[in-house]
Amino acid sequence: MRAFGILLTGSLLTAVLPSSGAAQELDAPRPIDALNSVWIEELTWMEVRDEIQAGKTTAIISTGGIEPNGPYVATGKHNYVLMSACDLLARELGDALCAPIVKLVPEGRIDPPSGHMQYPGTISVRQETFEAILEDVGRSLAAHGFTDIVYIGDSGGNARGQQAVAAKLTEEWAAAGRDARAHHIGEFYNYAEIERYMEEDLGYEQPVDEGLHDNLYITSIMMVTDPTVVRYDQRVAAGKATINGASIEPKEEIIELGRKLLQYRIDLTEAAIREARGR
Repeated sequence: MRAFGILLTGSLLTAVLPSSGAAQELDAPRPIDALNSVWIEELTWMEVRDEIQAGKTTAIISTGGIEPNGPYVATGKHNYVLMSACDLLARELGDALCAPIVKLVPEGRIDPPSGHMQYPGTISVRQETFEAILEDVGRSLAAHGFTDIVYIGDSGGNARGQQAVAAKLTEEWAAAGRDARAHHIGEFYNYAEIERYMEEDLGYEQPVDEGLHDNLYITSIMMVTDPTVVRYDQRVAAGKATINGASIEPKEEIIELGRKLLQYRIDLTEAAIREARGR
């Protein structure tokens, strides 16, 4: 694989080839066995190169947030969900890798604070900043051979930016005749369906609404990643191991509930991605 760049200077389009040393390095064989991971940030550049050459040409860009989530759940709630969700989704697809989670998203006006920004620990970015990050990450991945850039968000407020960027990139790449597309997969943000599945199909009900930015299906999915991020042990010790009137004990049962909800969610998302890609 010979990599090259393009510089636009005035009206001239100039190909910029790597130095002979860099070109030789880019073609060098990987000297050790690869790590079994779908996360680009965990792989070496050689492992990413080889995965793309082997057909893993879909890159998933997931977006979360840092925001208040009641008295028990970490501010990075969405990001912890995505740690398990993107990993499972990429492996289910079989031809995808996960970009680093975009953890900072619009959460309200910064000064004076509005929305989630009224609560300590929240971190917000401007909408234009968010969209610029999504665009730059998508362009970076496409530059290295990923042909399908998939945007998914665990927070409903992220959808507008993802839709705008996916449409912009797809239109631009099509006009340039490039073999690359971007997709916003709104089906991933399907918590209403997840709640229905949990209550009607799995028989776990939430008898009351405590008015917290938290619920059983989110808590159980987070526990698949790490029970400490919902303060499991502290809640049990304080006699507060419930959410919306539903118990989060015993631990292994609720983790298994989270796994079932996560799998159901990923099945819906995988189908939507395959439809969007046409395969």
